[in-house]
Amino acid sequence: MGNATDASAALTQGLARFFYAIDPLENSFPDHKQVPDIFVKSWPYFLVFMALENLLLYLEGRPTVRLNDSITSLSHGLIQHCGKLIFRGAESAAYIFIYQKFRLVDLAWDNAVTWYLAALGVDFCYYWVHRASHEVHVLWAQHQVHHSSEDYNVAVGLRQSILQGWCGFIFYLPLAFFIPPAHFLTHQQFSLLFQFWLHTEAIRHLGPLEWIFNTPRHHRVHHGANLYCLDKNYGGVLIIWDRLFGTFAPEKEGEEIVYGLVFNQPSFNPVWLQYFYSAHVVHKWQTMEGWKNKLSAVFKGPSWAPGAPWTGREEDKIKVGPRPKYDVSIPTWCNIYLLIHFVVVVLLFQELYVRHLAMSQILVIVFVGYIFVSLTTIGLLFENKSQARAFELFRCIMFATLLQRGHASMLPQYMVQALQTFFAISAFFWAFQKMIFSKGKYA
Repeated sequence: MGNATDASAALTQGLARFFYAIDPLENSFPDHKQVPDIFVKSWPYFLVFMALENLLLYLEGRPTVRLNDSITSLSHGLIQHCGKLIFRGAESAAYIFIYQKFRLVDLAWDNAVTWYLAALGVDFCYYWVHRASHEVHVLWAQHQVHHSSEDYNVAVGLRQSILQGWCGFIFYLPLAFFIPPAHFLTHQQFSLLFQFWLHTEAIRHLGPLEWIFNTPRHHRVHHGANLYCLDKNYGGVLIIWDRLFGTFAPEKEGEEIVYGLVFNQPSFNPVWLQYFYSAHVVHKWQTMEGWKNKLSAVFKGPSWAPGAPWTGREEDKIKVGPRPKYDVSIPTWCNIYLLIHFVVVVLLFQELYVRHLAMSQILVIVFVGYIFVSLTTIGLLFENKSQARAFELFRCIMFATLLQRGHASMLPQYMVQALQTFFAISAFFWAFQKMIFSKGKYA
């Protein structure tokens, strides 16, 4: 009975974290090294939220999520956290250094006042991080990843750039003069958990709470490509910053919100979506004449042009209306195959996360490389690209060979054997796919 009670309490606490409904003192730590990776441990809850969202949409007779787009969003989440495994928390080093050397006050780590000051400070800084990510072109090159989905569901909450943490860390540094690093790192995670469930159309509005808090209704506007939605509603947990600084816009009744980028880059390849816009920034730099214009092309808004205001001229902005979503029809068996292989990638990431501190950095990079290759190939197969089958055959043969030669000795032996068999069968399947499915319909 005691174990069941403990499990129920842990489940309730895990769900409460998504709504900031937590005990400050139970989630305060004296040292930043003691802060748990709450976000990674929340993956089971992410899946529960996705299931609940789909159930609500289904019961209302509304379209449920698309497998290809949702797996692309989840893939971005894996890519972002793979980056954290490689960087090993280095993006927080400047904050910790400033606090240790230059802090102005010593706030007690186990005082609720410190907790609430940290929550307010992190959310205030997040507003400016987020606003800069839309109004500074080089930062938008990374943040656009989060806006690249044409759908709006909780999975989109995980669609993040691998460099997002590095792009925004400087905006949080003023907090380091008084907020302990452990509180800063904790609230960064809780802020992200709160923002995860905002990405849904299943919740229409939350009444009076919407005057103070960010809600799905407010955040839908932020993700819209409609003219009235652009550069609005930057808040993380609180919407009061937008109301104070003039960036708030309510959702318009009767006007369909069109999600995605103003100029969409249709793709289910997460690695491509991570970096393609950076090439656009470089191209804009190259086409400008004079250093002033070149620097403006990088550091002013994405819509900026010579002679225009920082964020561009309103009359030059494109009016986006309802448009068909990018989609590719593939056989049911292929969708099932890709779902299974994506689950395997997630399981291997989980093993990597658990063991990465005991592994050499080279080996961590090798495993991360495998994950990137796998997610890229899955994306290409969702797009039914002509070269995708050859890539998948090579990927399966390569990984089966690496396992057979003992290059994954850190994994349990039963897992190595199961994976070796799994990838060998997958390789066999793709080698003879045209023979299995007559006339090569998936070509």
